[in-house]
Amino acid sequence: MRLCGEIPGAKRNAGNIQEMSLRAKAQHILAELKGHAPFTLFGAFLGIVFMLLFRNVSDDARRTLFTVFHPTHVVLSAIVTASMFKLHAAKRHFLVVLIVGYFGSIGIATLSDIIIPHIGTHLLALDVPSHAQVHGDNKEPDNHQGHGPEDETAHPRSRIHLGFIDDWYIVNPAALLGIFIAFFLPRTKFPHAGHVLISTWASSSYLLMNTQSEITAGIALGIFVTLFVATLLPCCISDIVFPLLFVKPDLRIAEPCEDHGLHSHPHVHDHTEQTE
Repeated sequence: MRLCGEIPGAKRNAGNIQEMSLRAKAQHILAELKGHAPFTLFGAFLGIVFMLLFRNVSDDARRTLFTVFHPTHVVLSAIVTASMFKLHAAKRHFLVVLIVGYFGSIGIATLSDIIIPHIGTHLLALDVPSHAQVHGDNKEPDNHQGHGPEDETAHPRSRIHLGFIDDWYIVNPAALLGIFIAFFLPRTKFPHAGHVLISTWASSSYLLMNTQSEITAGIALGIFVTLFVATLLPCCISDIVFPLLFVKPDLRIAEPCEDHGLHSHPHVHDHTEQTE
């Protein structure tokens, strides 16, 4: 991977600033996905450790974990999303920043912390208790074996828990807090590993909140894949795809850098700062 520099397929305008073609943007995003993968793999592993550590806590404690990490993730996403828009968008009125910051943070955090983990919950059947858990150690009669249709009725699958609706009094103020911080003190530099960790713990908390079955080796592998997808795609949408949607002439995007340690991107250069 080359260091920050010219992008294949990028053109220069009258101000000698690189402008990315659609193909160049797609290549840029794919390169970033590859660059973010090591952080996400490690985060997914820590998510498994997180779930194993808290697997025996009460249902109320599991919900509390989610109501801590999900709003925290929303705050971080709101700060970065709204800050990027505030710094580089053509229209910087508070109402516009509010709308973009709210939907950007709530949408991305909901996808990462809730929707993808919820799909994983159903695919892995985490919300269906095992036969032994339901009936204990007592042996069942021959006419009542396995998980029949009556078992599914007795133990319905968990419904999706949308934070901005079910916990609206916590999640929505968290988004507004991040937007206000970004509007008056825009910042896009955060430790990237810290953001990945918060995002992974929020996703792990949702999985844990809906887990009724034992975490076997096979289940752990499925959870690992779920956490990897739940963290990588939304994180890159927030950090890369979203900024590319609002590129204007004062923003020059170079080829992906090898250093992904910060939540900001060293390959995103503010041309106005360079010319001062």
